[in-house]
Amino acid sequence: MKLEHILLGVLASHPSTGYDLKKFLDTRGRFMRSNTQMSQVYRSLTAMEKLGWVTYAVAPHPGAQDAKTYRVTEEGATVFLDWLTGPYQPPSRFQDPEFFARLRFAGFMSAEQVLRLLDMEINTRQEQIAQYRFRDRREHWAPTIPFDPELADSIGERIHHFGAEAIDAHVAAMIELRKDLLDGKLSSRSLTALPGDVNSADVAR
Repeated sequence: MKLEHILLGVLASHPSTGYDLKKFLDTRGRFMRSNTQMSQVYRSLTAMEKLGWVTYAVAPHPGAQDAKTYRVTEEGATVFLDWLTGPYQPPSRFQDPEFFARLRFAGFMSAEQVLRLLDMEINTRQEQIAQYRFRDRREHWAPTIPFDPELADSIGERIHHFGAEAIDAHVAAMIELRKDLLDGKLSSRSLTALPGDVNSADVAR
């Protein structure tokens, strides 16, 4: 996932200034990406404008710098939707932000596409649990500087249990989310909609 995907998603949701985009990344979108600087936002906007993915209008501000309000173009919407609804390969760490970034923009997907995303994530994490939960975690220490193996082993075990509890909670939450979506508690869009039914031109308007 690139910064451009996030920016395109926000702009597809509503036109925004560079300041608005930075504010989103600092607040509602803060867990999608860490420590994004304003300069990175503007560099990405400049690059996307050159590629034809975004366009902007200038609003005069007397006594201050004119503000550019950016909006996604049809081509930019296509790039965004290709990423959002394209193949998802879960990373090794369930805490990585791409999965939740895609969920954040679920309004641009059909219910079936969200279900496929959830199924991929749930199945991958359940396979990881089955493969690694009861692995041999013994360490064969051979330190060359002062070292406390008992402390290292005890904290390592504690970290393992923290991680096990966290991934179990993640899987349980995604299973509950999937169930609520199937039960019609979350979406007003019919589950009979065809995959890929989002029109990029509609997003670009």
